[in-house]
Amino acid sequence: MEAVILAAGMGTRLGSLIPKPLTSLINEKNILDYQIQHLMQQPQINNIFLVIGYKKEIIMEKFPAMLFVYNNAYARTNTAKSLLAALNKIEDDVIWMNGDVFFEPEILGLLVGSKGSACLVDRKKCGAEEIKYRLNGDGFIHELSKSVENAQGEALGINVIRKPDLKRFREELVTVEENDYFEKALENLTVSKKLKLAAIDVGPHFCREIDFEEDLVEVQNYLKFRNRHKNSKHA
Repeated sequence: MEAVILAAGMGTRLGSLIPKPLTSLINEKNILDYQIQHLMQQPQINNIFLVIGYKKEIIMEKFPAMLFVYNNAYARTNTAKSLLAALNKIEDDVIWMNGDVFFEPEILGLLVGSKGSACLVDRKKCGAEEIKYRLNGDGFIHELSKSVENAQGEALGINVIRKPDLKRFREELVTVEENDYFEKALENLTVSKKLKLAAIDVGPHFCREIDFEEDLVEVQNYLKFRNRHKNSKHA
C-alpha cells in the first residue's frame, strides 16, 4: 500500500501565511509531523507521497526524505486534481488524506485493514461546510458531498482505494472539474454503482479536520489533555 498526503492548498480559511499542514499543534509539532509519524508506523505502507503546491519549498525543506508530487496548478485546482497527480504515479492500494486532518494513530489500522475501498466517517450532526455522506440500502456510501440532505455524518478526509478500483477512480478524477474535491469523483462512482465504498466508523477515536481557528483550538486542547494524562500515569 502507498500513502498520499494532499498538502498543495493555500488554506485560506485558517488565515495562515504558511501551508496549512505546517500549522503548529503542540510542542513545535505540526499537522504533517503527526500524519507522517502515524503513517510510518504502519508496516503495510511502502512510500509516502506529499502533493505540494503553495509555498512548496517550506514543506520540502522540512521533510526532505519524502517523495514529492508537484501540483503546479494548485491556485486554481482543488483536491481532485492534486490526488490525480499522485495516483498517476501509483499502481497499488492507496490510502490518502487531506493535509489538514489530525487523527489518532489507531484510525489508520481501521482503514488499512478494510477489505475493500473505504472512507472514514463519523455519525455526528454536520455543518454546511463539512463533507457529508449517506448510505445506500446495502450499507455502502451512496452520496458524498457538502450538499447531502439527511446526512448520516461527516466524511473525515481519510480514504482507501484498492487496486482493482484504482483505474476507474483515476479516470473519474480526470473528468471532474478543476475546482472539485476528490469526493466528487467518489460520489460519481458510488451513485452510478461503479464503486462499492465502505463507511468505516471512526468510533471513539479522535479525528478532526482543521478548517477554522476553533478546530485548531479543539485539537490543541485534546493534545494537552492527552499529554497530561500520559504524564500522570508515569508519575
